[in-house]
Amino acid sequence: SEQEIVRRDKLNKIKEMGIDPYPAELFPVSDYSIDIKNEFKIDEKVVIAGRLMSRRIQGKASFAELQDFYGKVQLYFNRDIICEGDNKIMYNEVYKKLLDIGDIIGVKGNLFITKVGEKTIEVKSFILLSKSLRPLPLPKTDPDGNVYDAFSDSEQRYRQRYIDLIVNPDVKKVFLKRTKIINTMRDFLNNLGYLEVETPILQPIPGGAAARPFVTHHNSLNIPLYLRIANELYLKRLIVGGFEGVFEFAKDFRNEGMDKTHNPEFTMLEFYVAYK
Repeated sequence: SEQEIVRRDKLNKIKEMGIDPYPAELFPVSDYSIDIKNEFKIDEKVVIAGRLMSRRIQGKASFAELQDFYGKVQLYFNRDIICEGDNKIMYNEVYKKLLDIGDIIGVKGNLFITKVGEKTIEVKSFILLSKSLRPLPLPKTDPDGNVYDAFSDSEQRYRQRYIDLIVNPDVKKVFLKRTKIINTMRDFLNNLGYLEVETPILQPIPGGAAARPFVTHHNSLNIPLYLRIANELYLKRLIVGGFEGVFEFAKDFRNEGMDKTHNPEFTMLEFYVAYK
């Protein structure tokens, strides 16, 4: 796209300036948006990283919005604070002209409150951590609360989950709840003294359920193998072997129909217990 061509041109200019647009090095994050807002202290030094989600450039000063895993926080960029000497390149060239919405940056600064009461980071220095080459489909909200250009198409959201997570923050809650549910189930079974195990995913006989398997080939043995449709039979063998309780969070595969709530690749919890 035209926007991507423009961004790639900016990427080349960044490299020509001797700036690594994808540095593989430590950026020592010590603060997050949720902590900054909940435990706010004026003049406290913070180090935060995240994705630029909006900018309002006003000459030598600018406000921007940074989004990390926990939410968003406002940034204040001032040319003379970021560039103390005569060299104003980091603000005039890098920040104003070569950064884009979607870029990931690291920021060091101090906390203050704006005249309208917004908790804000006054940026002392920043570093580009990852240049974004494709524009984000950011929704827009008018003064009446109407949302335009929302990233809401079901197929796009499922195919590009990473974009869905960036522009629709509520989606993160589903992932977080899923992890908490699985951890709770695991803790419950562990507290009962059951053993969590891993059983073979490639099986010579796809047993334990009635479903069509995915077929593959083992070159060294020259035999067909099947992605498991269930982990049942191997868990039962462990019970036969003397374990009194076993369980597994298993990736299973069934070569059948699919829709938005039914995937041929899925996760299943099975557990088997003796004497019950």
